[in-house]
Amino acid sequence: MLAPVLHEQGASIEYWDGGRCRYDRNAWLEADLAVVLGGPLGVGDADRYPFLKEELELTRARLEAGLPLLGVCLGAQLMAAALGARVYPGAKKEIGWGSVTLTPEAAEGVLAPLRDAPVLHWHGDTFDLPPGARLLASSALTPHQAFSLGFGQLALQFHVEADATRMESWLIGHCCELAGAGVDARVVREDARRLGAAAAAAGQEICRRWLKECRRCRAQC
Repeated sequence: MLAPVLHEQGASIEYWDGGRCRYDRNAWLEADLAVVLGGPLGVGDADRYPFLKEELELTRARLEAGLPLLGVCLGAQLMAAALGARVYPGAKKEIGWGSVTLTPEAAEGVLAPLRDAPVLHWHGDTFDLPPGARLLASSALTPHQAFSLGFGQLALQFHVEADATRMESWLIGHCCELAGAGVDARVVREDARRLGAAAAAAGQEICRRWLKECRRCRAQC
């Protein structure tokens, strides 16, 4: 759901498919914006999936350079790990459409659209809040749902990019995970139908606000 907003703002997008492409560090650092999305793997799987080590280093490089970076789900966990925070299994998997509780700062900032809008939760791991980071959101199951650093550096454990009209691909691709977690695919499907439009509108507005913050950072830097 983020691509249409990026296109309307005049951005061109290049996709890198984790583990199946060659990373170009120079291009990564030269890009005006970067987004690290999610996946079924975890930060702790780097020994079995070496590409995660390279993703972690690229994530650290943008953070240290003060460049705009949006991390979603695994992307947020990589940001936390790159900043020296612990990433570990949560109390239980948090899967399904729900809400987050915003801090007072977040309620007036980039995440303000989530005051009355749902998000998609789909994670088993969580992270400690990195040193120097500002907590922005939490849920009953996951105290650290979002954090920010400088302008344009935003980590979201939950999904604001998910297209509810494509929910079936999530349900099919993660059928074993859903079964293991005791999550009823029919409930997730119905919630996607009922809540998807509101989630998409909020996610796209968050993207617009993030882009505005990134521009402000660029102007000041």
